[in-house]
Amino acid sequence: MKKASELTKFALVLLMVGGITACKQGATTPAAPAPAANAATTDNKGLVVFINSDTLSAKYDYVKDMDKRLTGKSDAAKSDVQSKRDAFQREVADYQKNATTMPADQRQTTEQRLQREQQQEQSYEQNASAQLQDEQNVEMKKLYDKIADFTKDYAKEKGYKIVLTYSKNNTSMLYGDPSLDVTADVVKRLNEAYAKETK
Repeated sequence: MKKASELTKFALVLLMVGGITACKQGATTPAAPAPAANAATTDNKGLVVFINSDTLSAKYDYVKDMDKRLTGKSDAAKSDVQSKRDAFQREVADYQKNATTMPADQRQTTEQRLQREQQQEQSYEQNASAQLQDEQNVEMKKLYDKIADFTKDYAKEKGYKIVLTYSKNNTSMLYGDPSLDVTADVVKRLNEAYAKETK
């Protein structure tokens, strides 16, 4: 579902836009200059690194599974709402077809019933939409917590002071030296951890 994928990307961007500071948050020492070697494979204390959130969103298996879950729930909700809407429209069409032959009191009773059903159908649709939104929010929070916790531990292990994000849709970071890109290592480790969780 496009909306779920867009929400996922948005959540990932929000997660990392300002950077996640880890270990020695109060330190005021400037970061060490970037080395020529790949940051993901060397222990560079005090380094600022970044993760490409577009790649993370596309390659992190948890995100793929989350999108499938949300898409399935959204499709089921849409189908349920549509079937109720169709049933109501059939009732209205049936009433319109027979209204001229109905006695006035029966027409009035039927119109009142149809009006109540329409309100109930609209209320049901709103509730279904709100429930789906709540479920998406819960999933996004789980994703945020999972990535934030991982990133904090990862930064501590590697000695990084700040982990930033890069995304084509995020103009706060226009360029990052490729040697500071730890995306591949982060995705690999996140997928390994998720594979262990799902076994």
